[in-house]
Amino acid sequence: MLMLGVCAAWSLITAAARGGRPEGVLLAVLAVAAGYAAGRICGALLPVVAPSAGALAGLGLAAITPHTTAGSPLISPFGHTGATAALLALSTGAACCAAWAARSPGPRLALRLLACVIAVTAAALGSTTGFAACAGVLLCSLAAARMRPRGLGLAGLALATALVTATIWAIAEDVLPAGLTDSLEGQLTPHRVLLWHDALGLVHDEPLLGAGPGRFGELSPTVAQALSADDRPHSAPLQLAAEQGLVGAALLAAVFGWVLYVLWRSPRSTPVVLTAGAALTALAAIAAVGNALSFTTVTAGAGLLAGIATARPLTDGEDGVAAQDLDDR
Repeated sequence: MLMLGVCAAWSLITAAARGGRPEGVLLAVLAVAAGYAAGRICGALLPVVAPSAGALAGLGLAAITPHTTAGSPLISPFGHTGATAALLALSTGAACCAAWAARSPGPRLALRLLACVIAVTAAALGSTTGFAACAGVLLCSLAAARMRPRGLGLAGLALATALVTATIWAIAEDVLPAGLTDSLEGQLTPHRVLLWHDALGLVHDEPLLGAGPGRFGELSPTVAQALSADDRPHSAPLQLAAEQGLVGAALLAAVFGWVLYVLWRSPRSTPVVLTAGAALTALAAIAAVGNALSFTTVTAGAGLLAGIATARPLTDGEDGVAAQDLDDR
C-alpha cells in the first residue's frame, strides 16, 4: 500500500508542478489496490473457485467488450489489441493457477482445458500477441512443476521484463543497428516508433518531473499530425517517463519488482507462484509496447491475480506443498 501510495502522490506532485490530469494514474492505482485486496481475500477463502471465476470473467470481457458501446469507465471498448491480449494472458494465468490449486485430477484437467480454450479464443479474435502470450503462460505453467527454487524462475521473469523494456528504450533512442531497427519497426509500425521518439524527447527536456500527467498528446508532434484521437505513446514505461519523469518510470519498475518479491514470499505452491509471475510478466511485456495499463479492467485484473497468488489459503489442501516450497526457497 505504501508503494501504491507513493505512485499516487508522485502523480499529484507532477500535476501540481507541470499541470495535467492525474485522474488516470489515480484510477489505475485504485484499481490495482482494489484488485489486490479482493484477490487476497478471495484467494484465501476460495483458492480454486476465485481464480476460476476470474479466468471466466476475463475471457467473457475479452470476447464481448470490443462489441459493446462506450460509456462505462470499467468496461469500455478496448480499441487496442494490446488490452485484449493482456486480459487474455491474465485469464490464462488465473486458469492455470486454479488448476495447480485443485486437489483432484478431474477439475485440474478441466481448468487446463479452460486455459487452452482461452488461447484458442485469442487466435479466433485475431490477437496474435494474445495467442503468443497465452501460449507462453501455458508453457511456463507446465514447466513450473519441475522448478523447485522459485527464486530462479522469478529472477528469469524479471530479466525478461528488463530486456523488453531496454529494447523499447533503445528503439526510441535509435541506438540499435539499422537492420535490426528496420525489422522491429516493421513489426511495431513506424507511427508507434515516432510516438516513442516524441516521448523520449520529453524525457530529455524534463527528466525529473516530466511534462505532467496526461499531457503527452498536447506536446507530441506525431499526435498532432495523426488522424486518430489516440494521444498516448503506446508504451507504459515511456509514457510515465515522459509525463512523470524518470522517477515515475522508476516507480513503475519498483511496483513490478515488489510484485515479484511478494510472489517469492508467497505461501502458495511454486507452480501457482511462477504461473502468476509468468502472466504478469506477459502483461508487462504487452504494456511496454501498448496501452494495456490504460484500461481499468486490465489493471484490476493484474491486482486480482497477484492477490490470489499471494493469499494464504484457509483450507488445508496446499499446506504440505507450501511448507515444502518454503523449505526449497
